Amino acid sequence: MMQTEIPPASRYHVSHLCQALNICFSWPPGLQANLLQTALHQRKMNDCEFGYIHMLAQDYLQHVLQVPQQGSSTSKTSRVLQNVAFSVQREVENNLKPYLDNFDVVSVDTARTIFNQVMEKEFEDGIMNWGRIVTIFAFGGVLIKKLLRERIAPTVDSEEEISYFVAEFIMNNAGEWIRQNGGWENGFVKKFEPKSGWLTFLGITGQICEMLSLLKQYY
Repeated sequence: MMQTEIPPASRYHVSHLCQALNICFSWPPGLQANLLQTALHQRKMNDCEFGYIHMLAQDYLQHVLQVPQQGSSTSKTSRVLQNVAFSVQREVENNLKPYLDNFDVVSVDTARTIFNQVMEKEFEDGIMNWGRIVTIFAFGGVLIKKLLRERIAPTVDSEEEISYFVAEFIMNNAGEWIRQNGGWENGFVKKFEPKSGWLTFLGITGQICEMLSLLKQYY
């Protein structure tokens, strides 16, 4: 009988659910029900949050690749993110052209390896803010464009896989911070929708340029 492989993010949620169930069954029946309900609610909330971030990542990569999008179907958050992250991405591509021209992204696996190593380095200090979250999307855009140059055309699957690991990283490393800082609509949009919020780019651009200079180890 063929078995279906569980995606990494789902394995993460299943693992935590199993841990909650093991704890739950060691308590009296009434408390078991409460703990199980809490665990299921938390899993549902995490799945919804991951789905939303994944959608933002998909919308952004489609924007980078100039895939036509229905204006009415794109959320306000997604439109603001596209404007912000793409401005950062253009600045990075201009400033780091020598680096970007000298490493190849020939597969999604290569993109994932570079993404994980660079992101780990960027966030090793434990500092989180909206500017850094924007750089994650921008870097995903850099990688999808590199993949486009190395292949005749990226497949739908490659776009899906890159948007998936971008969303997975954000969910695992910034999910709680996003919730505590107003979420996407009340936190991110309110900060970056006004033009005054774009002054933050002065810091963001320098930060991501420093981060992407790490790419020199790959060529």
